[in-house]
Amino acid sequence: MICPAPRNLWQSTKDHDPMTNAIKTSKYNFFTFLPLNLFEQFQRIANAYFLFLLVLQLIPEISSLSWFTTVVPLVLVLSVTAAKDATDDINRHRNDNHVNNRKVQVLIDEKLRSEKWMDVHVGDIIKLENNQFVTADLLLLSSSEPLNLVYIETAELDGETNLKVRQALTVTGDLGDDVSKLADFNGEVLCEPPNNRLDRFTGTLAFAGQKYALDNEKILLRGCTLRNTEWCFGLVLFAGPETKLMQNCGKSTFKRTSVDRLMNVLVLFIFGFLAFMCTVLAIGNYCWELGEGSAFTVFLPRQNGHDGAFSSFLTFWSYVIILNTVVPISLYVSVEFIRLGNSFYIDWDRKMYHSRSDTPAVARTTTLNEELGQIKYVFSDKTGTLTQNIMTFNKCSINGKTYGDVFDYMGQRLEINEHTETVDFSFNPLADPRFTFHDHALVEAVKLEIPEVHAFFRLLALCHTVMAEEKKEGELSYQAQSPDEGALVTAARNFGFVFRSRTPDSISIVEMGEQCTYKLLAILDFNNVRKRMSVIVRSPEGKLSLYCKGADTIICERLHGSCTKLTNVTTEHLNEFAGEGLRTLALAYKDLDEDFFLQWQQRHHEASTALEGREDKLEQLYEEIETDLLLLGATAIEDKLQDGVAQTIEQLSKADINIWVLTGDKQETAENIGYSCNLLREEMNDVFVISGNSPEDVRQELRNAQKTMKPGATEDCTFLPERTLGKSVKALADETVNGEYGLVINGHSLAYALERSMELDFLRTACMCKAVICCRVTPLQKAQVVELVKMYKRAVTLAIGDGANDVSMIKVAHIGVGISGQEGMQAVLSSDYSFAQFRFLQRLLLVHGRWSYLRMCKFLRYFFYKNFTFTFVHFWYAFFCGFSAQTVYDELFITLYNLVYTALPVLGMSLFDQDVNDAWSFQHPQLYVPGQLNLYFSKTAFFKCALHSCYSSLVLFFIPYGAVSQAARTDGRDVADYQSFAVLTQTCLLFAVTIQLGLEMSYWTAVNTVFVVGSLVMYFVVTFTMYSNGLFLVLPSAFPFIGTARNSLSQPNIWLTIVLTSILCTLPVVTYRFLLILLRPTINDKVMFKVRQAKASPPPLPRRARIRRTSSRRSGYAFSHAQGYGDLVTSGRFLRRPAPPRSSGFAHTGRATSGFSPMGRSAGYSPAERAQYAKAQEVETTSLQMYRTISDAAL
Repeated sequence: MICPAPRNLWQSTKDHDPMTNAIKTSKYNFFTFLPLNLFEQFQRIANAYFLFLLVLQLIPEISSLSWFTTVVPLVLVLSVTAAKDATDDINRHRNDNHVNNRKVQVLIDEKLRSEKWMDVHVGDIIKLENNQFVTADLLLLSSSEPLNLVYIETAELDGETNLKVRQALTVTGDLGDDVSKLADFNGEVLCEPPNNRLDRFTGTLAFAGQKYALDNEKILLRGCTLRNTEWCFGLVLFAGPETKLMQNCGKSTFKRTSVDRLMNVLVLFIFGFLAFMCTVLAIGNYCWELGEGSAFTVFLPRQNGHDGAFSSFLTFWSYVIILNTVVPISLYVSVEFIRLGNSFYIDWDRKMYHSRSDTPAVARTTTLNEELGQIKYVFSDKTGTLTQNIMTFNKCSINGKTYGDVFDYMGQRLEINEHTETVDFSFNPLADPRFTFHDHALVEAVKLEIPEVHAFFRLLALCHTVMAEEKKEGELSYQAQSPDEGALVTAARNFGFVFRSRTPDSISIVEMGEQCTYKLLAILDFNNVRKRMSVIVRSPEGKLSLYCKGADTIICERLHGSCTKLTNVTTEHLNEFAGEGLRTLALAYKDLDEDFFLQWQQRHHEASTALEGREDKLEQLYEEIETDLLLLGATAIEDKLQDGVAQTIEQLSKADINIWVLTGDKQETAENIGYSCNLLREEMNDVFVISGNSPEDVRQELRNAQKTMKPGATEDCTFLPERTLGKSVKALADETVNGEYGLVINGHSLAYALERSMELDFLRTACMCKAVICCRVTPLQKAQVVELVKMYKRAVTLAIGDGANDVSMIKVAHIGVGISGQEGMQAVLSSDYSFAQFRFLQRLLLVHGRWSYLRMCKFLRYFFYKNFTFTFVHFWYAFFCGFSAQTVYDELFITLYNLVYTALPVLGMSLFDQDVNDAWSFQHPQLYVPGQLNLYFSKTAFFKCALHSCYSSLVLFFIPYGAVSQAARTDGRDVADYQSFAVLTQTCLLFAVTIQLGLEMSYWTAVNTVFVVGSLVMYFVVTFTMYSNGLFLVLPSAFPFIGTARNSLSQPNIWLTIVLTSILCTLPVVTYRFLLILLRPTINDKVMFKVRQAKASPPPLPRRARIRRTSSRRSGYAFSHAQGYGDLVTSGRFLRRPAPPRSSGFAHTGRATSGFSPMGRSAGYSPAERAQYAKAQEVETTSLQMYRTISDAAL
């Protein structure tokens, strides 16, 4: 239908429509970078807070610290973040410039001129040549191919590499490549406004006084690639950001991790707690001023108007400055460094490098690494993501005998691998060298001219809509509507039945070296209801035959009664094929009576030209003729999964990660892949299929599934308490069920399930299942499903895909992963992480993700501990210094504590620590579960850390205070002066937090050791240097602690105090952890205990044995995803330029030579010339035995 706000456009000059084809994904330019970036950074509460502190420190009345203690780390944070943002934006500018500066030929002033993509306007006519990217969304006007066809590859849009056909209107096709005619074209297009629907276009073309309907078949979308077409002309309808490709990209949103969101809450709490501490100390100052302070006014008189209340007000702000380390700005610097370092680990990981495509893993963002360790739901595309979209002819069943398996001399079935011997097809010069098959018995059967085998491959060579192209003699290439149909025709080609060419009324094939032309009388095309296709042909001998292939359940219903026994045997073979996850087809034929066919053909012509009820009439005629078929056998095609997909899904399932497959494929195909990759398993209690055609039906099916999984469940959903969520939307609680279940739902049912009134029922049912497959879904529905889980489940989501139809869900999910490679780069450009193969996902999550989350949580716990401990000592000291806002530490120590003394050790832990190595992580995927449950860092962990800090600060203040208050040096002098106490306290603090760091670390490296020891050495070097006589003489006001370190740290009782405080700070931690491991060990504790027991490298991962399953399930039929090209084939509109005459390619030199000369009836065999099927059970002798029998008889 026409959209409410249609667009009018004309072929015209550039001045008519200002919309250009330039795209812009960058955020800044040279002039706006600094102000915009600073504005964005100061929107962070912490940065704004530290800017506020800097302003306070410039006020002498309230500042007891120098301004550089804040300005240095603040400038460092802003600079690091700005540098990272600038680098990212420069890369975006480069990508934009690369695309915008591509060249294309544009028709200007009746001449073709080379212009940049960004200079193309709406209304321009452009010329594309073979293998060029489509510049913008175009209305196809004309092409070099007969009847104005073009062939396009849509990998950038949907990840599919099979070619698709588009055809121009006849009225515009007549313009051809005549530049003057094209320049005079003055049509007017009325079309829908810009939108993101890749599969639909609505519009009309007004030209020469007539209106012509426009649909998606006449549109070339930006991102497609022109293939096998010399040239074409198109009119630009949408350009730049208005193209469907860019509309699907959507607006990039800033993603934050759950740790970031928790940090925001904690920072707000810390601010509140800081205000509370400052208020307490300000009140203390007021009380002290009223009591003790009045005694000092004699020699420290107050300034005019400065009473106790005003003093307490100033004290409040002074303590805001002093206690600001409770939220240290160095925390944010360290977090950026840690994320950057863990991102480099992903980029450098050779085990995630795909050598075949030379594609490394890339962390396209540095802000989400720890989120990778918390994934609960994975949403995956199928085509190009789980599969390679490459179909291979794997096995077949012919006349009750299976082919495709390999046996040893003992009759035991062997597993086929890359070392298994392949069949030699050298007897066939036209064979495809890329085709491989391992069962030699099938080739022998072909050479022995077994009639059923020849009829089987003859059917595959005739019953299809594949188009052949032969640019050089003997070099055939097939353009198939779907890769599975191409695989079947290629198999027939290699076994001696070569599809060579076709016309609207004939098909030419080479049968065992002899050229044969069959007259094509009708194509009964495939659709989703029929689930089969047939062709009616006349053989060179004049025999009429119908060949049919389709879903086995459909074919079996139409077989002749004489095939019962063969059907039972073939059904067993089909079950075996299905159990191995192969896509199956049944093949059948029948001979037709001449008079009956003539009558049927006349009625078929009348039905095909009817104006009303055409489809129903044709369906009735198809049903009438496709009866009493004779079974030939079945094919089994493998939709090749990417390497390691099944093992990856199994590992992720053990890690309690739920995997949902969201695909545009039909249900049978998706189910089949689900079983192939272990997503769906025969061991499951049940697999629910939701296929209702009304909201009521869908709701009932969902609730029936709920009752099956949880019989006592109520219809009302259970929500988590709002207080634990912190969001306005309630979270749906997880429900446990007995057993494992799967859910399959198709697109039209999903549309009802996503309605507001039913979405919770759908989500509840789906979350009860171990695996979910959504079929026939649109890009918008993919995003809606992900958004639904994000909204109602307190869980982290990941979406992975490879095409533009996956971009929406990649951007909606917490983390988006793009599969890079031959399927296109659109998903990669919108993703947060990218790599070449799905199997790398398990390493990304179970290794890099888990380590990143573990390291970040350890870092945060330790960082808060060391800074709270540092700050709380100030709080206790305030009660002994008259609440005067005096610092307990030296000012230099305060500046260097986070930037020098404790920075490198904690960074070393956060970059190198690991509880177990990657091999143990794979062996125990359950190690991933604590991250999903936020067990390593949460509000509870934070408050435990705060209590631990409070205890440590009490020890670190009062033990040194008690130790030196009445103590004396060996020479009899006091050590209880302020400077000596400051040195002692800060030294005790540094030793305590360093020992705590050592307890936190699980994996010591040389770098960690150097960092820890080096930081302590650095502390003593800096301390003795800064407190030396020389620096005091140079600048006395800056270095007042002259000789303090030398005098204090030379006393034995000082070192005894340091040892005592370290033990008292550490003892409770060691005791608590010992009891926890003893009484309530976690999965990490158990695995780490196993590692210590092993005392060696872990054993290699066991190879997963190939399990042969039996199944009552049927695999999906090997057909295309949409209605076939039967009408196009018979109309002649697809035809290419006639190829030059050629020979059959076979050498007729007899069997003794490398060529093959057909014997007997093999060249023109008609199935009708033989008796009905022999008994299936009698077909037991192998082809080799039959060959020996013939040879013996000849002797």
